[in-house]
Amino acid sequence: METSPFAAIRRDLHKIPEIGFQEFKTQQYLLNYITKLSSERMEIETWRTGIFVKIKGRNPRKIIGYRADIDGLPIKEETGLPFTSNHEDYMHACGHDFHMSIGLGVLTYFVENPIDDDLLFIFQPAEEGPGGAEPMLKSETMKKWKPDMILALHIAPEYPVGTIAVKEGLLFANTSELFIDLKGKGGHAAYPHHTNDMVIAACSLVGQLQTIVSRNVNPLDSAVITIGKITGGTVQNIIAETARLEGTIRTLNPESMVKVKSRIKALVDGIQAGFECVTEIDYGAMYHQVYNEEQLTREFMEYTDQSSEVDLYRCTEAMTGEDFGYMLKEIPGFMFWLGVSSEYGLHHAKLTPDEKAIELAINHLTNYLTFKGNKA
Repeated sequence: METSPFAAIRRDLHKIPEIGFQEFKTQQYLLNYITKLSSERMEIETWRTGIFVKIKGRNPRKIIGYRADIDGLPIKEETGLPFTSNHEDYMHACGHDFHMSIGLGVLTYFVENPIDDDLLFIFQPAEEGPGGAEPMLKSETMKKWKPDMILALHIAPEYPVGTIAVKEGLLFANTSELFIDLKGKGGHAAYPHHTNDMVIAACSLVGQLQTIVSRNVNPLDSAVITIGKITGGTVQNIIAETARLEGTIRTLNPESMVKVKSRIKALVDGIQAGFECVTEIDYGAMYHQVYNEEQLTREFMEYTDQSSEVDLYRCTEAMTGEDFGYMLKEIPGFMFWLGVSSEYGLHHAKLTPDEKAIELAINHLTNYLTFKGNKA
């Protein structure tokens, strides 16, 4: 079976995943493609490793923005695909290769078929961290071309190809990274009474952190604290002088995030006193909730519901995080889930989205944006 042009582009991009603000090959690949489109209506500007592309409309009254994120993850790929990552220990495990190829497909269509309104395509770096949306919003290019509305999609492995899932209001949670460092006193394993063991301190802290959601967050609200990585010590017969916890916090409202962080600090202060150690908390990158503007989202849902090519599903909010939330904080718009039928989920080393979703998404978005961009 012949591979569609934008599925082929997806495979090219899948081979070169790069982490936030290091997407140099990715940016060059995108620029090489975009500059070949060559149109009097098109303007291109770069920002760090990101790209802005503006397409001038025939009779513009507003600017409609479309955002695609471009970075990969530090995950060793295990898909066994013939186009597996050429960058060892890095992978497009969150579907940003899909997001880019769909973005290019929509861009290509409107270079050849302009609508009344201006279109702004944003290829955004560093979504997975340290966060590209917020600083990109502050760029001179964005100030000059700031959209009147904006939209984006995210692949959803759990939904079948042909499904678009969306809802008005809160879609994705507030998120924050979490890094906690503990430093005590190391020593010989045979003399624990002369040390302050940071492996024990870290294990104690992990258990205490899990009480925050169950005992400090309203049961009718939702929050998650996950510790995904623990490091400590050097060899089996030396008591660990240092330990580090790495995790994530997710809440459905900003007030709960403040409460959770307050309790984390209190518990870490308790560990510091109880184990006579030095502690440090770093919250890393924090992402604002993705909140879909109700009228625009409802209009998109009504349009999608009338389509014969895709099925609309009204989903519930998720604890996923997305820095597109910063753009929606400043610009009315929405994000939706695109079904891609993968047995393995987001951020999994074996994620294998179905490429049939690429052309479906391009067709639906070009039809919707034509409807929206020509609407009086």
